[in-house]
Formats: sequence, structure tokens, C-alpha cells
Amino acid sequence: MMKIPVYNLSGDKIKDIEISQRIFGVKPKVEVVHQVVVAQTANARQVLAHTLDKSEVRGGGKKPWRQKGTGRARHGSIRSPLWRGGGITFGPTKYRNFSKIINKKHKQLALAMCLSDKILAKALIVLEKLELPTGKTKDLKNWLDNLKSKITDIQNKKKFLLVLDKNDQSLIRAVKNLDKTDVILADSLNCLDILSHDAILTSEPAITQIDKHYKKVSVKRSRESEIKNKK
Repeated sequence: MMKIPVYNLSGDKIKDIEISQRIFGVKPKVEVVHQVVVAQTANARQVLAHTLDKSEVRGGGKKPWRQKGTGRARHGSIRSPLWRGGGITFGPTKYRNFSKIINKKHKQLALAMCLSDKILAKALIVLEKLELPTGKTKDLKNWLDNLKSKITDIQNKKKFLLVLDKNDQSLIRAVKNLDKTDVILADSLNCLDILSHDAILTSEPAITQIDKHYKKVSVKRSRESEIKNKK
């Protein structure tokens, strides 16, 4: 087990808690995380560009002129790619499939590596609770500024990811209007969101939920790459 500090909403350290080394103490491997991030971005890709080929262009069922005797080149349809307004050869279509399949344990291992990397960088801050009395963006911004001034590890951080243990609509509404700050539920964590933010702010209940939700991370592989807790 590893120990990390817990802060109150004012930014003062109140205690230390133990976290699972199986999830937060895994040695990061770039190739493992890269494969998962590439698959995640590919699966989120929307196929919008679509061109019509010869069989999809409207009209052109009739031969434009007879085969011989006109002196002109022979043609069978005005839908041919040779004609203006005809079909497109080798153009992008909506039938393309960019999705990639990644093993579930592979994804969980990569997620554990990303969380462990944030722990090593001291960019994962655990709060006693993560809630906002009001749903106002101004109050959230003031609280974040105060927290950054109190906790030295995140003073130079710009992009924050708030990880919640429950669906707090007032906090989610406040975050939506705040630049460079996003929110996500603990059971929806993914590598891309973790890597695209400088620091993670979460709560003690959310840490417990993460440990419970991702308890099936490959123990064998994670034990081989445990990070010794620096005291």
C-alpha cells in the first residue's frame, strides 16, 4: 500500500490515507498507454466526409450517344468519373471504419499507469470532499485559485480534471463555464482525459470508488512493475 496526503477544501493537509499500489503504483510504459490512447481517439472518430461513386450518382442510366459514327469518344454513362458531375474515384466514404479493439485488461492497465504517473508527478490531489456550496463558476474559480496558492505541487498547473464520486449537477454546471477545467465521474476515467490535463483533483470517496471499480487490473503485470513508495 502507498500513502498520499488528504487536504480539506481550504488546501490544508489533514491526514494521510493508504491507496492501492496495484492501481496507483504501476510503472508507466509508453507503448501500452499509446496503444490505448490511439484506440480511444480512433473509436471516437466520426466519419463525416462522403463522396458518391459511379453507382450512387443520380441519372446517367442512358448511353449519352451511340457507340460508333459520331466521331466522338465512346461513353456508356454520364455518371462516369471522366464526366463533370460524375462519380468520384477513390474518394472518402461514410462506410470507412476506424474503430480498434483493445483488450479490457489492457485498457485497465494503461489507466493504472496514467494514474501512477500523476502520483509520481505529484499532480493527483486528494481532498476530503469535492463539492461546491453554490453552482456558480465564479465561486469555483476563486476556490481553485485559493487551492493553488496553498498546495505548492499544483501552483504552476493550468488544466485541471475534477474526478467526482457522484453526479453533482451544481458542480458539473459550474465547471462547464470554466476554461481549462473539466469534470468526470470516477467510474468513467480514461487515459485520454488524464493525459490531457496537468493535474487531477479528486475526493477520498472517489479514490475508494476507483479502487473498487478497477480492482481487476492485471495483478501479475502490475506487481512486476511496482513503484516503491518514497517516504
